[in-house]
Amino acid sequence: MNGAVPAPRDAIATGIALRIGSAGAFSVMTALLKLASTHGVVAPEMLFYRALFGLPIVVLWIVMKPGLGAIRTERPWAHVFRCALGITGILFVFQALTMLTLADAATINFTAPIFATLLSGLILKEVVGPHRWLAVLVGFIGVAVVMRPGGGHAPPLAGVAVALMAALGQASVTVTLRQLKDTEHVAAIVFWFFVASLGVGALLLPFFGTWHDTPTLLLLAGGGIMGGVAQLLMTASLQSAPVAVVAPFDYLQMVGAVIFGWWLLSSPPTMNTLAGAALIAASGLYTVWREHVRRRDRLIQATATPV
Repeated sequence: MNGAVPAPRDAIATGIALRIGSAGAFSVMTALLKLASTHGVVAPEMLFYRALFGLPIVVLWIVMKPGLGAIRTERPWAHVFRCALGITGILFVFQALTMLTLADAATINFTAPIFATLLSGLILKEVVGPHRWLAVLVGFIGVAVVMRPGGGHAPPLAGVAVALMAALGQASVTVTLRQLKDTEHVAAIVFWFFVASLGVGALLLPFFGTWHDTPTLLLLAGGGIMGGVAQLLMTASLQSAPVAVVAPFDYLQMVGAVIFGWWLLSSPPTMNTLAGAALIAASGLYTVWREHVRRRDRLIQATATPV
């Protein structure tokens, strides 16, 4: 016996199950919001209703689990910056949903890990080795395949650009959270983001919102609730298993987008979308694996006993 305590298998299995549930909930959320967009709902309205119906789910979880004291913060301006980045990014996500097919929007959105790799080198001054640069290159080749330049039924260039801006925004949030999580409870990060989203959405609603019929409001309510559930399942998964174990299951969202797009919107994926999705997923999974290897090597070096 060397005294090392391996992660319990049941905890790992629980973390994976929670992450799969999170991917499913996010897939349902985006499908419902995409359906709402066909009824005339625009991105600022999606921001507002997602926060309006998702915030009660988040508050209920906070009350039942860490307690309201967990939302206290000594770094309010850090939250303001994080929320500004997050809200900008999610507005681009929702705008991309209104401009692209569900499968194309979800596929391009998963270039976020690629941008996170670039930003970690530029902002955090992390060393990005040749393996990760290769993953970045493969990911952008995947985007080019999805865009299918010169091919038929190509997605609108403006929609692709918006989706890439959404991915860049999410990557910026990821880099920011690496610093924020050092001092802030995850409950505070999630709670204040939903509060900020509700506030900004309420400010934008008089300029962009219109009154919708009951079926459309139900779609928005369902999307907001599923967004809150997905956020909590994703958070809970990280409490049971390491990021490197659960993060790959996020790519099930692309599968969900293909299924829901085909089933609910009669929009079957093209071969270009499927091929590009495979390249982007391979790039992201390899990046996650390399990050796991780097952290493991650093841990080994830090705990090694000189002879």
